[in-house]
Amino acid sequence: MKNKETEYKAGIFERFSVKVTKATGSTAAFIAAMAIVIIWALSGPFFHYSETWQLVINTGTTIITFLMVFLIQKAQNKESMAIQLKLNELVAAHEFASNRLVDIEDMTEEELKVIQRYYVRLSKLSQKEESLQRSHSIDEADLQHDLKKVREEDELEDLGA
Repeated sequence: MKNKETEYKAGIFERFSVKVTKATGSTAAFIAAMAIVIIWALSGPFFHYSETWQLVINTGTTIITFLMVFLIQKAQNKESMAIQLKLNELVAAHEFASNRLVDIEDMTEEELKVIQRYYVRLSKLSQKEESLQRSHSIDEADLQHDLKKVREEDELEDLGA
């Protein structure tokens, strides 16, 4: 929960963007925007559907869209960072989790593809497990898989001897 000190430390633009983002994402904002469009459409006959009449809505929507792109991006960046920090905390706090995943969002796309291939491998290994409750880290999954192979080979040797 936020306190007054945290709100005070936030910059003017940040406070403004949070308030505007919340306001524009509300039902009231949608209704207001819809009302503006309806009023504009109904005023068409009064202005004889002139170029100026069309220019008013085009200019207004273009300016609002242009500004909203930046506000929405700021809000998404902040939310994304908060989610990443929460996930980093979970990864760092879990003793069996791979710490390679902390700050994974800073990796290149190629590095992410390498990790994705590991998780595809992990998925295939876990599908071979009898228990649905069993979980692995990437390293543990490789080790467990190798151990199972050795045991199977030993059992086959014992049966053949």
